Amino acid sequence: MRRLDQLLANLGYCSRRDARHWVSDGRITVNGAPAKNTSTKVNPSTVLIDGEPPDHPDGLLLLLHKPLGLVCSHEARDGPLIYELLPDRWRARNPVVTTVGRLDKETSGLILLTDQSQLVHRLTSPKHKVDKVYRATVDRDLDPGLIERFAAGTLQLEGEKAPCAPAGLVIRDARTAEITLVEGKYHQVRRMFAAEGWHVETLHRERFGDLTLAGIDPGTWRELPLDQFDP
Repeated sequence: MRRLDQLLANLGYCSRRDARHWVSDGRITVNGAPAKNTSTKVNPSTVLIDGEPPDHPDGLLLLLHKPLGLVCSHEARDGPLIYELLPDRWRARNPVVTTVGRLDKETSGLILLTDQSQLVHRLTSPKHKVDKVYRATVDRDLDPGLIERFAAGTLQLEGEKAPCAPAGLVIRDARTAEITLVEGKYHQVRRMFAAEGWHVETLHRERFGDLTLAGIDPGTWRELPLDQFDP
């Protein structure tokens, strides 16, 4: 049960102060009758807002195809934001919708967004070893010896205390590789190749666990059930 004004504010409809106007204007019903007090505690399933049930009252989990040029930040000064792709109401939710990990501005592909902080923590924790698969193109022909070096679990990145966990590498053509990680160090794919003398020219995340971008165009998303990653 939640206060009516808190429900409206948390789901991004309006501020708690403005909720009084929504109620006085007859926009909210509870159990089929017009709401009378914003302090009333309600079950979201009994509420209608402008005749519609509340928008995702239990939370959001989205699989989004990130285009190039957007940043996974809430700070406008950092550049065009990935969150600008979402409806205004979702951007006004509290807790805020945030990415699970980050893809840098020059990396495209699959990223998850949610307003469930516990889920973010669980999926970004080193204990949760979910496969993340990337396609990288590099500036010169790949050396098959990279396969063994990436898999060894001994590659040390500058500024990191521990070496990278073993990573899978499949060479698709002379300058294109598929790399599978189970961790998410800062700019990890780019730094791993750089440590061995290669520069990553393009990078795209193709898969997160069993999830892929099949049928999802850049800049669009599909909703996932909140129990998608339950044990």
